[in-house]
Amino acid sequence: MSESLELRLQPDRRRYTLPHFLADVTSRHGDRCAIRFLDRELGVDRELSYRELEREARRLARALVAAGVVKGARVAVLMANRPEWVVAAFGVSLAGGVLIPVNTFAKPAERDYILRHSDASLLLVQRSLLKHDFLADLQRDHVELASAAPGRLLCPALPQLRRVVALGLEAREGAVQGWQELLAQGDSVPDSMLDAIAQEITPADDGLVIYTSGTTAHPKGVLHLQRAPVIQSWRFAEGMELSPEDVVYTAQPFFWSAGIAMSLGAALAAGACLLLEASFEPGAALACIEANRATAIFAWPHQDKAMAEHPSAQSRDLSCARKVEFDSPLAARVGLEKDEWGTHGSYGMSETFTIASFLPVGAPAELRNATSGRPLPGMQMRVVDPESGAALPQGEKGEIAVRGVTFMRGYYKVEPELYLDDEGYFRTQDGGSFDAEGYLHWSGRLSNLIKTGGANVSPVEIETALRSYPGLKAGLAVGVPHPALGEVVVLCAVPVPGAEPDEAAIRGFLRERLAAYKVPKRVLVFAEEELQYTGTQKIQVGPLREAALARLEREGAEVEGFRYRRGA
Repeated sequence: MSESLELRLQPDRRRYTLPHFLADVTSRHGDRCAIRFLDRELGVDRELSYRELEREARRLARALVAAGVVKGARVAVLMANRPEWVVAAFGVSLAGGVLIPVNTFAKPAERDYILRHSDASLLLVQRSLLKHDFLADLQRDHVELASAAPGRLLCPALPQLRRVVALGLEAREGAVQGWQELLAQGDSVPDSMLDAIAQEITPADDGLVIYTSGTTAHPKGVLHLQRAPVIQSWRFAEGMELSPEDVVYTAQPFFWSAGIAMSLGAALAAGACLLLEASFEPGAALACIEANRATAIFAWPHQDKAMAEHPSAQSRDLSCARKVEFDSPLAARVGLEKDEWGTHGSYGMSETFTIASFLPVGAPAELRNATSGRPLPGMQMRVVDPESGAALPQGEKGEIAVRGVTFMRGYYKVEPELYLDDEGYFRTQDGGSFDAEGYLHWSGRLSNLIKTGGANVSPVEIETALRSYPGLKAGLAVGVPHPALGEVVVLCAVPVPGAEPDEAAIRGFLRERLAAYKVPKRVLVFAEEELQYTGTQKIQVGPLREAALARLEREGAEVEGFRYRRGA
C-alpha cells in the first residue's frame, strides 16, 4: 500500500448507516468470529460470530421498539467494552434510536449531566464494573427509580428518562428492568417491522452523540450523522491494512470515537476477530494477546508502557503482534526491527469522528513521522489566521480549520454560528501548516485544552470543581509534556495569605468530584509574584505551563514513570 492511496468512499452512499454496515459485514464474514470477550468475572471466554452479533442486535432492537423507542429517541449506554455494548450500539440504530455512549469513568455529576443534556429516554447500564456499582449509584442519587414502573419513570433531575435496563439484574427493581426481561418484550415485534424501521434510516439521520471535554466546564455533546462512524470504519480497515486473518486486541474505550471507529468498526469492516476485556490490567492484557495470538494491538500510550514494563512481558511470546506502533515501548517486546507500520501520519478529533487527514500505515516511515497526511476524500481543510480567520498560503503556520463528510452535525444544543465561520469551517484551535505537496504539519494546541493519554481534559472543569476548596486564591490546570501520555495534568495552586495547601488533600478532594484521568498528577504551589498577567490581569497560561515544567525538572520529579530533568 503506497502513500498515494486515497481511501475513496464507496459508490453506494445509501449504505452508510449502522444497520446497513452490520448487514454488510455479516454477509461478508458470516460465521467467522467477530468478538471474543475475556470475562474475568466468570473466568470464561465468550464468542460471537458476525451472524450471531447481527441476530443479537436485531433481538435487542425488537425489544427497544416494544419498549417505545421511536426514530430519533436517545438511548444511553453505560457499559464497559463487552459484547453487550456492541449489541446495544447496533440494536439502538436498528430501532431508529440515537446512541449516547456514557463514559464509564464519569463521576455521578458528569453521568447525570450527559443523561440530562442528551435527552436520553432509556438507559442501558452494566450493573457494576470492578469497584463501581453503577446501578446502586443511580438508585442512590434518584430515589424515583424505586417507586416508578418501567416506562413510567418521572425524575425531574433527568426529565426525559423513562426506563432503565440493567445488565446483570435478575429481577425488576422499580423502574429498573433486567436485560433478559427487556429482551423478552421484543418477541411481540416481527422482523418485518424491524426491517421497515431500518429502511427509513438514512446516512443523514442522527446517529450518535459523543461527549468529550472541551474548553467549558461541562463535556460537549458532539452529534454525528449515521454516516460518520461507518465511513471511518471502512477507512480505518483499509488504511490500517486489516484483514479477516487479523486478531485485534483493543484497550480503547467504546465511549469515544477512536474506540468506535479505529477498534470496533475497523475490525468488523475487515472481518477480523476483536478481543475485548471489560477493564484494562497490563498482565491480563499480555496474557490475552499471547493466548489468542493477537496480530494488532490498539491501546493508549500509557497502556502500551504499562504492558511493556509488566514483569511478565519478557517471558511471553508476543511475536504474533506485528501491527504495533514502532515508537511504542511494546515494539521491542514483540520483536519489531523496522518501522513498517504506523498510524502517526494522521490528524483528527471527535468533531470529525477521528481522522480528517491520513497516511496509510505502509507509507514510508519518514513521511508518516514527519507529517499528518493529506486531507481524506470528502474532507476540506485549510490553515487560517487565528485572529482574522483569513486563509493562509502554503508553508505559513496558523490555525487548522476543517469541514466535510465526517464532520459533526454540530454540538448538541449549541447554535452553529458559535463554532462555525461564515464558510462553514470549524476552527480547531490546533496549529499547523500545509506544505507544497499538500501534507499537513500539525504544530500543537493553540488553546489550553489538555490532551492526556488520548483523552481531552478541560482546565475549566478542574478549576470549577476546585472553587469550593478552602485556602486557595487561584488554581489553574495546565498540561505538561509527557513522553507516554502526551501531557499530564498539573494544578498550579496560589494560596491565600497564611494558607499552606496540601497536595494530597487537594488531589483527594478532586478525586471525589472528577473522573480519575482528570485528577492532576501533581499540585504545585506558586506565590502570586511568580505569575505573569495579561493587561486585563488574567494569569498567562503559557508562562505558567513553562514554570510548572521548570519546577518539575528542578525537583527531578517522577510522574507516571517518567523522571523530569533538564534537557529530557
